[in-house]
Amino acid sequence: MINAGESALDMLTHVLHILPFALLFALPVAAVGGLVLYALRNRSLATTMTVLVLIPVVALLVGVLGISGFMFTEALMTELLVCLLVALVTVPAAIVLGRVIARRSVWEREARERERAAEASRRELVAWISHDLRSPLAGIQAMAEALADGVVSERHEVADYAQRISGETTRLSGMVGDLFELSRITAGALELTMSAVPLRDVVSDAVAAQSPVAERKRVRVLENADAWPVVSGSDPELARIVRNLVSNAIRHTPPDGTVAVQLDIDGDQAILAVDDSCGGIPDDEIGRVFDVAFRGTQARTPDRSGTTSGGGLGLAIAKGLVEAHRGHIGVHNHGPGCRFEVRLPLANVAAGV
Repeated sequence: MINAGESALDMLTHVLHILPFALLFALPVAAVGGLVLYALRNRSLATTMTVLVLIPVVALLVGVLGISGFMFTEALMTELLVCLLVALVTVPAAIVLGRVIARRSVWEREARERERAAEASRRELVAWISHDLRSPLAGIQAMAEALADGVVSERHEVADYAQRISGETTRLSGMVGDLFELSRITAGALELTMSAVPLRDVVSDAVAAQSPVAERKRVRVLENADAWPVVSGSDPELARIVRNLVSNAIRHTPPDGTVAVQLDIDGDQAILAVDDSCGGIPDDEIGRVFDVAFRGTQARTPDRSGTTSGGGLGLAIAKGLVEAHRGHIGVHNHGPGCRFEVRLPLANVAAGV
């Protein structure tokens, strides 16, 4: 026993005498605890934290019992009671802290994954847009130089070049507009003026706007409404959603194919379904169709109409606009092609069936 009146040298002598026995009893407990931690390496962080707290507590108990020679005196019982109280406090604290740290670790890991995915998406977008911008710019430059140098002088040839330059300019303008819209969505700067919008009117206008493209490709566009939903949304953005989906369906549908646009109501949601005849989307690509700059044209029916294939932003923009309306958009293979399905909340106005 160490007495209170002993000198520092005597206390050091006692410590050196006790130390080998303390290590003899505590080290095996620490070794077993290390093995237990290794066995639980794939378990939850809360479990690991609990075991990590129990190891020194159990080592202390074993060390005290061993040095006392298992002579249960009043002093030993007091020490054991203190160790028990410490365990009752530290173990629940370890469980709570372990769960908090685990949640934070999961959140940080998911945040890093989202950041890496966003960075990869940005790099892919820059690569796609750089390529798509270069093509029409090169064509415009070549045709402008031909006109300026007098290489093209016949009236009908000049008119043809002017029309082609106008077409390329329109294409560039559309791509810039898509980029601007996408930047508004991703930056959270999209402001919607919400009102009650009859979805059938939006669909009819969008289909009418895409009819010339469909006629050039000999693609039939059909409308069918099992209900007349009125949704809560912004008319221009809803029109953009429908236009992008219908345009995408026409682009990937082969000549003499059919694009079907259907409206329905399911509970408190309006359903907009756009079916195409693209031949289906491979399983390894269907989860990426809404990614920025993703096209997947190699696996789907190629566009033989001579129209542009787009910048790969239409579906990403549609997804962002749908989510801005507190809706949901999804895609799955259906019949001879695939179906894009949009669910939007109904307006407070009752929709007639």
